Amino acid sequence: MIDYRAYLQKKGYTETTIENYIKQVQLFIKWCNRNHTTAIDIDYKDCLKYIKYLQRKGTTKKTVNHRLGRVKVYLNYLVEENFKSENPIESTTIKGVKRIVNYNLLEADELEDLYYSYETENIKDQYHRLTAKRDRIIVGLMVYQGLSTTNLKALEVRHIEVYKGKIYVPGHKKMNARELELKPWQVIELLEYIKEIREEIKQRRKVESERLLIPNNARLSNTITNIIKKLKKTNHKVENINQIRASVITNWLGQYNLRKVQYLAGHRYISSTERYLQDDLENLHEIVNSFHPIA
Repeated sequence: MIDYRAYLQKKGYTETTIENYIKQVQLFIKWCNRNHTTAIDIDYKDCLKYIKYLQRKGTTKKTVNHRLGRVKVYLNYLVEENFKSENPIESTTIKGVKRIVNYNLLEADELEDLYYSYETENIKDQYHRLTAKRDRIIVGLMVYQGLSTTNLKALEVRHIEVYKGKIYVPGHKKMNARELELKPWQVIELLEYIKEIREEIKQRRKVESERLLIPNNARLSNTITNIIKKLKKTNHKVENINQIRASVITNWLGQYNLRKVQYLAGHRYISSTERYLQDDLENLHEIVNSFHPIA
């Protein structure tokens, strides 16, 4: 397990998570041994037997999916190390796990309107005009690239590839890194921001930082909270940055296949992306029940 531990460390998992993953894999390997197979030789049919074994133990569907996810990571490791030719359960999940009910999502045109409606010009105070332009860039990264607060905090100037029209979003323990396309108008505004606006904000704030987005105070999350308050005035449906991200991901699912959306969203597991799939009848039923429960 030494090599596998190093693999997980390289992927950015915390030590606590690594211990949990290794424990689950060891249990999986023991099951394989009892059933006259190995993790290297196991095929889809035997994997189904393992899933049934977990289900017979009274494990909930959600827990089975979690344990299956840890086995998937291990099998992916074996594939990457050329011990296996493929992962037989790469796209396997247990049906029946409750999905996110996204009942207050924003359409693509509503998201874009948040960006274009964000005021940056008719502001008397020069510094506030500068920060408004920074904030509009944040809104753009939220509504076009679906970035989370954690993503926005991690961005540095070097992550913007202006001349390629792309942005590199660093990964962290819960999310994969990815490279995303920028809209042409985002590129233009980012050029101005990096060369002029950001420098002036740094001088005003008297800070030296490689961070792309210099906040009004020590916490970018406070800046984002203020942005959301302004966005609510544009569209009363706006709730928070998580809702905006969920809207972006759901809209992507209407345009691209599941794997591409998984990459765009930075999800470690395909099951995370699947939770955003919209089943209109299922969602309608859940929404009605949540507001009008049957006694």
